[in-house]
Amino acid sequence: MPDFVADRVKKVPPSGIRRFFDIAATMDDVISLGIGEPDFTTPSPVIRAGIQSLERGETKYTSNSGMLELRQALTAHLKRLYDVEYDPETELLITVGVSEALYLALTATIDPGDEVIVPTPCFVSYQPEVMFAGGTPVPLPTRLEDAFQVTAEAVEALITPKTKALLVGYPNNPTGAVLTRPKAQALADLASKHDLLVISDEIYDRLVYGDHAHVCFASLDGARQRTITLGGFSKDYAMTGWRIGYAAAPPEILAAMRKVHQYTIMSAPTMSQVAAIEALTNGDEHVEKMRAEYDRRRRLMVGGLNDLGLTAFEPLGAFYVFPSIEASGMDDEAFANQLLEEERVAVVPGNAFGDSRSFVRCSYATSYEDLEKALERMRHFMQRHG
Repeated sequence: MPDFVADRVKKVPPSGIRRFFDIAATMDDVISLGIGEPDFTTPSPVIRAGIQSLERGETKYTSNSGMLELRQALTAHLKRLYDVEYDPETELLITVGVSEALYLALTATIDPGDEVIVPTPCFVSYQPEVMFAGGTPVPLPTRLEDAFQVTAEAVEALITPKTKALLVGYPNNPTGAVLTRPKAQALADLASKHDLLVISDEIYDRLVYGDHAHVCFASLDGARQRTITLGGFSKDYAMTGWRIGYAAAPPEILAAMRKVHQYTIMSAPTMSQVAAIEALTNGDEHVEKMRAEYDRRRRLMVGGLNDLGLTAFEPLGAFYVFPSIEASGMDDEAFANQLLEEERVAVVPGNAFGDSRSFVRCSYATSYEDLEKALERMRHFMQRHG
């Protein structure tokens, strides 16, 4: 039979997360610390808004750009939180989750041969999406000693005449790392110096802890005109299944993204857009309750893992801990497989997110009680293998 599959698709391996959890799904009594999805149900007022939209018969397409009311609400939201302002008519696009927004950003800006610097560990789709767009991802490993923050010096060392963009995601999946304002400003200055595009995935922007305040990259000096901001509702508002996100960018870039969106998607789900308006308008109380509970779980996990000898720096964002497993004497695949087989605890091997074979990702987007049980099972495991 002829081989019809494109080479650029063949070069991308299947998701390491999916493969691993297909195995876990066949087993009983598994506590999953793997899936990056809130265990909270979408806030009830948001659910009601979506249901009422359906009951009113709002089941048709919206504008390609998304409902103007939602884009206006996002404009006010970003101005209030980060003092960055976008024109809802020309600089905001409603997408089917941040996944589509990332696809649009890369497809609309990357030509064959363009290089995109991607700090790792990173979300599993970053490097494949660069490849699907015809570009070349250039991984830039970040270090535990630097709290997994990317530095301008490290980025500059990788810049070539082919470099077109820098793709960053803070708060970070899988590490939970955040980017301080001075380090972010240094990256913005570097992007200006070398005329680089910055694609900033900020899906976890409201889930930050301690004294850290999220830095919206586009709000930095000199950054707005060269930044595509990606955001959404899946994590902050527990709306993963609603598939609703957005992109904010200068008009000429946003127009190109909208063009791809028009031919690929048409528009995001109408009832999800209505629900998103409710989330932006009246959702802060619910976001804060979820954030406070995540913070409680975060402290449990960081303390518990460090007590087991699985060294974990303090993550200040998202809902992940990324402990080193060197004390076990195993690599990430062996550790994850044996922990699952022996103790029925599922974690994700670090190599799913880049070259991170000395780490695993643990999500604390599950109940406090299950986290306590998981830590106890991991204690038994480390007593045998630590």
